[in-house]
Amino acid sequence: MTTIDYPESTDRTSADVNSDAERNAERRLMIDGRLRESRSGETFENISPATGAVIGMTTAADRDDMNEAIGAARRAFDETSWSTDRALRRRVLMQLHDALLSEKEQLRNEIIAEAGAPLSSTHLAQLDWPLADGLTYPAELIDSFEWERDLGPLSFGPANNKRRIYKEPIGVVGAIAPWNFPFEIIINKIGQALATGNTLILKPDPNTPWTSTRIGRLVSENTDIPAGVFNVVPTPDNSVAQLLVSDPRVDMISFTGSTGVGKMLQQKASESLKRVFLELGGKSAMIALEDADLAQVIPSAAQACLHAGQGCALTTRLLVPNARYDEAVEMVTHLYGQLPVGDPADPQTFVGPVINVKQKTKILGMLQGVAAEGGRITVGGGAADNLPEHLLGGFYIAPTVIAGATNASTIAQQEVFGPVLTVLGYEDEDHAVRIANDSMYGLSGAVFSASTEHGLAVARRIRTGSISVNGGVFYGADSPYGGYKLSGQGRQNGLEGFEQHLETKAVGFI
Repeated sequence: MTTIDYPESTDRTSADVNSDAERNAERRLMIDGRLRESRSGETFENISPATGAVIGMTTAADRDDMNEAIGAARRAFDETSWSTDRALRRRVLMQLHDALLSEKEQLRNEIIAEAGAPLSSTHLAQLDWPLADGLTYPAELIDSFEWERDLGPLSFGPANNKRRIYKEPIGVVGAIAPWNFPFEIIINKIGQALATGNTLILKPDPNTPWTSTRIGRLVSENTDIPAGVFNVVPTPDNSVAQLLVSDPRVDMISFTGSTGVGKMLQQKASESLKRVFLELGGKSAMIALEDADLAQVIPSAAQACLHAGQGCALTTRLLVPNARYDEAVEMVTHLYGQLPVGDPADPQTFVGPVINVKQKTKILGMLQGVAAEGGRITVGGGAADNLPEHLLGGFYIAPTVIAGATNASTIAQQEVFGPVLTVLGYEDEDHAVRIANDSMYGLSGAVFSASTEHGLAVARRIRTGSISVNGGVFYGADSPYGGYKLSGQGRQNGLEGFEQHLETKAVGFI
């Protein structure tokens, strides 16, 4: 497991964190530069995954609010200099970065409170990592990016003919974000879309609205981002969110979430031929090659329980040689039995709650079907027990290891989005690669080998958008992230993600 520096103990509980988050939350939407309540006056509950209690309320945007946000974003793109003023874009993104840094600990509290993310994870990809470069990388790329380039002479036509290629923003971007890594995903969508000169309408997930509404307030109060360029429209009403997809004034949809919803959004977006970026599900494999040291591999298998397994890139299938299968199952079963489960506000907690009761019920239902397909649960398999009284209303699943299942089983093929690992055996290296690739998904993965070169060679054979070799980290705002197959299309971050938000214009002139 990754080690980080954080306090060894604390007296703070989720009740304390929830209270702090409620006291400091921004509940208003932000449209056309103004923070305000929804026109309907409706609100929706923000529920703590750790305790099951209502933390507070958030304004619920209606169709009129969304229409206003789309109109504001359209005007800001069409009628202001935002799309062409690169110096302004760079300056205001750095203003927002500084503003976020000034409220870093409030953000940390909100992520723990509304997402149920363990404190330890906020020092990694939940907050600290994306805060470091999610805005600064695209802001700095504005100066070095090749916004225009000249082509060589024609082999036909006028001798003095010239040709030039221009890169221009695509227009209005509708960003629809999930609940599992709310800040990380949102800040990377903001950075790439705004740096390239687009305007943005952000629809956060109703399970985790306050991270986004806080960003809206910081934009309004601490930056010179022009009115209409950035809008935050929280709502639990899917029909309101779908206006982003159906409205022809929106040029691009940037969606991170489930494959099922991604398919639906793509179909609806096709009516107006919107550009669509989709970062969807995963069922990634961690392969321990025959020359790998299991004592070094097995601790990394705990990452399937990071944020209670609620990460699309987590490696939830562990592939080991058949000759060492029983040994690996025994080792990982012992490890999962020791993982600290509990209050996400406790810095010693590794496995916190899942997001809500619906997700908990879904996971338990999947686990109940394991035996019917030949699998056996070696540890876990149900709701976490031995929790303190203040967490009894929360949504906790015990870290679970499944052995004996085949790769064709439901638990090995479908995304669980809970702290569940399936251990699969393989005959030889080619068989391991076939198993890893035998999935409708292709998002991430991992390979462990005594030889880095050998590990890299196998990694190149895995059909995924990202992969780790011997614990290497591919993450970063400069690293394009996305998947093959049903894991999505397009890339977020990196040069590829930056260009994804741009149109290309070719001009010939004399």
